Amino acid sequence: MRGASRHPALAALAAAGLAMSSCTATIPPARGPADLSPPAEYYADYRPASGDSELWWQGFTDPVLDQLVQDALADNLDVAAANSRLRAARALVDAEQSDLLPSAGVSGSVGGEAGTAGDSGLVAGAGLSAQLDLDLSGRLSAEVQAAAANAAAAEYFLADQRRLVAAAVAGQYIELRRTGARLALLEESTDLQQQTLRIVTLRFEAGLSANLDVRRAAADLAQTRAQLGLLRLARARAGHALSVLTGDTPGAVEEFAGQDAAIPAYAGGPPTGAPADLLRRRADILVAEAGLVEAAARVGVERSDLLPNLVLPANLVLGDGSLGGLVSDFFATVGASLDLPLFDGGRRRAEIAAAEAEADARFFEYRLTFLNALAEVENSLVAIDAFTDRNTELRQAIEESETAFEQSRALYREGLASLFDVLDAQRQLIASRQSLIDSEADLAASIIALYAATGADPGSTPIRATLPVTGS
Repeated sequence: MRGASRHPALAALAAAGLAMSSCTATIPPARGPADLSPPAEYYADYRPASGDSELWWQGFTDPVLDQLVQDALADNLDVAAANSRLRAARALVDAEQSDLLPSAGVSGSVGGEAGTAGDSGLVAGAGLSAQLDLDLSGRLSAEVQAAAANAAAAEYFLADQRRLVAAAVAGQYIELRRTGARLALLEESTDLQQQTLRIVTLRFEAGLSANLDVRRAAADLAQTRAQLGLLRLARARAGHALSVLTGDTPGAVEEFAGQDAAIPAYAGGPPTGAPADLLRRRADILVAEAGLVEAAARVGVERSDLLPNLVLPANLVLGDGSLGGLVSDFFATVGASLDLPLFDGGRRRAEIAAAEAEADARFFEYRLTFLNALAEVENSLVAIDAFTDRNTELRQAIEESETAFEQSRALYREGLASLFDVLDAQRQLIASRQSLIDSEADLAASIIALYAATGADPGSTPIRATLPVTGS
């Protein structure tokens, strides 16, 4: 095995490897990280920071977000379902392991008899049977190994659900804050446009401007106000999504929508490290790896059908006695049952070929999962750089737009600039402010995506030692 398990229940599953000696010849070694050849260097030079990286969302220093993630990890229904499936998988391991142990049962019967002389009575019988499958073919051990790998995959899947749920909550919360900030900006923008409309109206009433200028300013104001409904819809959807993620009915977290609308900034830089860390942390990669081990064990199950198997049955029978009388018959049998396959028209070989092909398919899926994980890390880091630079430029653009707008409005009052200049500068200012809000939200979302991509698990991440060993 690769190491000691931190999970007592799964340590028992890994101990199933002690009973696998009979099947190592039939189970092929499962492929894994060594077969992937990850790049020595690539853009996403990451390593999750030690210690608090599992609680990465706390880097936003937002107590509302902290509480939402905590509630989701405790009450999310996907996490609850994954936890139930883990219990089921562990129970199936126990069931498979029981087949390696002797089984015993008892039976009894009561009947009546009648003779020609008129005598009659009740007779009773009882029996005790036991059976032990020596598992010479290794089939039972391979079944245990497959079940143990499936249980490990279930634990990894639970960890992956926690990872995804934490990221989803943080992402929807950022969307909630983005729409809140856009609504606040909408209010500021309408105030600004109302001031412009008031100036234009006064100039029109004084005979200094045409009615067309009033209509243009009013149209810009109406166009801005038209965004209100869509922003409220987006905010409601984000709030409803947060409610579902926390295991509640839609609308349960609407109270958060009325709080501070600022988009939280992340305190600290992104994690750094090496590609190999991704293989050790991403739970979905570990799920795929456990699938490789299970597929290899299934090949062993099919190969075992080509080998002989020996079962030792034993029976003890008491019977042929009247109730209340003495037992008149007693006998015991001990034997052996040998199952030796001879000819099946190629069925067993075909089933082995199918299992081997499935194992190959699992490896391709495993490799694809790994490559997608690398791409997610790469994309997240590139996005962080892009939005960080974009935010800097947008802040500069806002400063310039504010100056241009104030100057154009002052010149318009003096009759030295046209209304078109004022409205154009006003639109640029509003657009730059909107772009900054969206870019800040995109930066926060990229940081969330990076921590999700690097496999930061808000719970206890399983380790590979839960996987059973395979043949060599």
